[in-house]
Amino acid sequence: MSNNRDILVDNHGRRINYLRLAVTDRCNLRCFYCMPEEGIKYVDRTDLMSYEEMLRLLKVLAAVGVNKVRITGGEPFVRKGLEDFITRLNAVEGITDIRLTTNGTVSQKLISDFRRMGIKGVNLSLDSLDRERFFNITRRDLLPQVLDSLEALNQSEIPVKINTVVMAGRNTRDVIPLAELARTQADEVRFIEEMPFNGSEGLPNPENWDHIRILQELKEHFPDMQRQPMNFGDTAVRYSVPGFKGKLGIIAAYSRTFCGSCNRIRLTPTGTVKTCLYDSGVFNIRDLMREGATDKQIETAVREAVGNRARNGHEAEKNRFSNGSIQESMSTIGG
Repeated sequence: MSNNRDILVDNHGRRINYLRLAVTDRCNLRCFYCMPEEGIKYVDRTDLMSYEEMLRLLKVLAAVGVNKVRITGGEPFVRKGLEDFITRLNAVEGITDIRLTTNGTVSQKLISDFRRMGIKGVNLSLDSLDRERFFNITRRDLLPQVLDSLEALNQSEIPVKINTVVMAGRNTRDVIPLAELARTQADEVRFIEEMPFNGSEGLPNPENWDHIRILQELKEHFPDMQRQPMNFGDTAVRYSVPGFKGKLGIIAAYSRTFCGSCNRIRLTPTGTVKTCLYDSGVFNIRDLMREGATDKQIETAVREAVGNRARNGHEAEKNRFSNGSIQESMSTIGG
């Protein structure tokens, strides 16, 4: 267990207690805002961090105050052995909050075991309730499977947050139908600005809705919605709606209005540590481990990375090692 002297704190005074852990770059969908239609060149399986390497890292991080882990991908459940890994992760001393982000297309049969595995909540990616629009966005006809997963999560009483990327000309007509899921079926429905991590050079559609436009749409339909207080580390601005079970949330992922309280770091499937979604990666912890580093050396490397962190996503993007352009797929970073 950590004490106050040991905890990770960055060079801007922000405590780091949250790791977003991408276990694979593979995905069975081809969402156009995440990767090209032909997919991406997946890394060799031997280049992925092994589950043992991930567990070793988490033990090191837990000792310096990291207690929350979100499992991401790609689609996490396309990697074999994930269920056993999460169960073992749940046994790591100091890790108290394990969550999962999934597209809900391949995990239906496992949801009844989520509580046993130690999963405290699930973020379900869902960009449309219309089957044709879902197909046009994901390039796969799998909406019924996602809705089956949502139903199974509700039956299992696993807290569910729905993540929706809002895209002009694609799914803006879905904003209100998806928001309605917070009335009875979701603990939160979160609307996210599109980001440039689509596996090709360029920026999001300039006509895309920013957080201000998303809020305007929601307020037109739910005029009594009330903004809720934010906690340190929150990415979403949340709103309550009278009569709703859950909240509505807006994440300014491209505008980056929440960076001042960022409490997270990321690990890509191949072991690159990112102290910001928008940076190029700081160092590779997989390589460090395979070169024989001790746990103390790993901790020191993490502390050094956190101690030289960009103040916000705009600064991180400006400091990128290449020409500053973003060409990664979100699948290679961890959603």
